[in-house]
Amino acid sequence: MALAGRPNAGKSTLLNRLVGSKLAIVSDKPQTTRTRILGVRNYPDAQVVFLDTPGIHRPLHRMNVRMVDTAVQTIKEVDVLALVVDASEPSGKGDRFVVDLVKDAAAPVFLILNKVDLIKKPRLLPIIDRYQQEGRFEEIIPLSAATGENVDRLERTIIDRLPEGERLYPDDYLTDQPERFFAAEIVREKLLQFTHAEIPFSSAVIIDRFEEPEGDKPMLRLYCTIVVDRESQKPIVVGRGGEMVKKIGTAAREELERFFDTRVFLDLHVRVKSEWREDDRLLGELGIRHNK
Repeated sequence: MALAGRPNAGKSTLLNRLVGSKLAIVSDKPQTTRTRILGVRNYPDAQVVFLDTPGIHRPLHRMNVRMVDTAVQTIKEVDVLALVVDASEPSGKGDRFVVDLVKDAAAPVFLILNKVDLIKKPRLLPIIDRYQQEGRFEEIIPLSAATGENVDRLERTIIDRLPEGERLYPDDYLTDQPERFFAAEIVREKLLQFTHAEIPFSSAVIIDRFEEPEGDKPMLRLYCTIVVDRESQKPIVVGRGGEMVKKIGTAAREELERFFDTRVFLDLHVRVKSEWREDDRLLGELGIRHNK
């Protein structure tokens, strides 16, 4: 089952809720998810493979073109498709574009009206009525990925609609992403948390070295580079006297230690690479693949 929709609709929060583990970083900045993230959840009577996708938006860089292509390609490949919409925000042209896009999907399409905890319940019925007129939806499910409200109904509906078959993954399988991916994403999440303006859109995190713990005093050693687009952005990320990059590093290290359940040494550097979002080699290194 794929989770598709506009940026900031709450797809990543919903993925984490559905699989019961934090696989996707979460931010209030749009376009946080840049790659497709697979998460597996085993139920007593089912195994569901969830796919979180980048938000569908008007791409301005090669990176964004790849992100949108990934989402559109995933829509074509799944057994069930969930269009996730932020019910707390007014509907716009972008939402209508995505509704039109999923109309052609071969799979059953659920409409997920997310963030219902942020609106008064009487506002829901007009929203549901409007979307019923706009699209072809097998189910319309209001829920809150943040609080968990009504997510159990979504899970039951998914299991009822998925085709029967053999399990695709072992019982202990959670995701197809490597540890390096999660390390980079955790650092990027803290970068997004503490920076504003153009930094979240024009920055990336590269793992230069990933040294596994070993010996009597195990410690994971990570050497990372934060890449920004322009010279004027580097002092913002570094901060006065290195204050900002230290703040990012401290918060990231604490979460990395919880995630990997070991002590972590984290070394962060900031460098400028102009037009990196157009660089095929670097995009490939970041896992933002080209979908042929």
